[in-house]
Amino acid sequence: MRKLLFLVFCLPLLAQAQVNQDSINIKKMVDEIMTNGKAYDLLRELTKKIGGRLAGSPQQQNAAVWGKRNMEAFHPDKLYLQPCKTPSWQRGGKDFAAIVSVDGKVQNEPLAALALGNSLSSNGMVEAELLAVANFDELEKRKDEVKGKIVYFNSEFNPTRIRTFMAYGETGVYRRTGPSRAAKYGAVGMMMHSLSTAPDNAPHTGAMEYDQAQPKIPAVALGPDDAKALYLLAKKSKVRVQMQTYGYFLPDADENNVVAELVGSEFPEEIITIGGHLDSWDVNEGAHDDGAGVVQTMEVLRTMKELNYHPKRTIRFVLFANEENGDRGGLKYAELAKLNKEKHILALESDAGGFTPRAIGISTSAAQFKKFQQWTSYLQPYGTEIIAGGGGSDIGPLTSYDKTIIMAGLIPDSQRYFDLHHAKTDVFENVNKRELLLGAANIAAIIYLVDQYGVKP
Repeated sequence: MRKLLFLVFCLPLLAQAQVNQDSINIKKMVDEIMTNGKAYDLLRELTKKIGGRLAGSPQQQNAAVWGKRNMEAFHPDKLYLQPCKTPSWQRGGKDFAAIVSVDGKVQNEPLAALALGNSLSSNGMVEAELLAVANFDELEKRKDEVKGKIVYFNSEFNPTRIRTFMAYGETGVYRRTGPSRAAKYGAVGMMMHSLSTAPDNAPHTGAMEYDQAQPKIPAVALGPDDAKALYLLAKKSKVRVQMQTYGYFLPDADENNVVAELVGSEFPEEIITIGGHLDSWDVNEGAHDDGAGVVQTMEVLRTMKELNYHPKRTIRFVLFANEENGDRGGLKYAELAKLNKEKHILALESDAGGFTPRAIGISTSAAQFKKFQQWTSYLQPYGTEIIAGGGGSDIGPLTSYDKTIIMAGLIPDSQRYFDLHHAKTDVFENVNKRELLLGAANIAAIIYLVDQYGVKP
């Protein structure tokens, strides 16, 4: 009876002691990152010394060598490459668009334009009347007017979407499938409003994919200011435009995922993955997309080794190849995980920029999510909470062979992200050091908790 009373009295105290110890351990990690973090310096190297890292380019391959060398300096238990083939799309020249006439009156007004990623060459200048539509519904209603025209989609974000990734998801379909949707009815080219919230005129590129059953017409995104003005003009006047692109594909390139591991001491077969992608578009330095996620991943590795942290479960730090226009790195990672019959319990991706972290998003069952929510108090001192909905393009393929893997993602404040995303403005100077480090700190905290307690409810 005395033993039972002892346990009843002491268990709450022991539990509280463990909570306090976890808080202390997390604070040690956060303090190390915020005081001695190397992520900002690493990001400067990646963006300024290597620059834009288009899949298949020498810069992308150099980035993998750079990532391996720097992670090796942190002395992980294992470090290796995962070879994969990636697309090698080339922009090929300086993309061009212009208004040539309005209601028959000659104009010569250039439009800020970038070809969409994977768009092919126009094979010379294409000139045609513009058909401006608000959306796919209007395209269908006016399909008989499309033949021989250049179609413009007014793919502006819905400004009432406070979570801007929701607006991006809604309008991103115009970039991905708009060219083929227009080509189906005989369009000779496609223009669209850049997927951006910026009050400027910098065009934003990004991947599209041709429907192989339709003609492969050239496609460009216009700078936001030019796009808005063109749409308003086309609604009241007959506008004729020109466009020229130069895109083409080289044979698939040989690239690599870069993988570092800290091997678990108690449950080494249980794998926790964190990562970001090395590639970017060619028109910028890829600082937020996704240099930030890359260096945050490296920072968590550095910090755990610096503090002599020995995980219970195996933690993998992955720098993925080719997220932007093929997801080949993530697909290869999942392929090898399935082949090797690995047991992944959680995968977290940082691919939403290096801005102030707001939350850790979790995609899992309702019962498991309750467990994660109980950890919110550990994160609140560092500005975040745990919310439903997380994942990423690189880690998503893991669920193709195991639906039980929990998907997670760092969710920074997104209000400025699409000002820079896929545009020339995504450069190192637009990343704030403390915001970047704080993102890494929150990743370290949630990874620590998953490592200590697993994911079962």
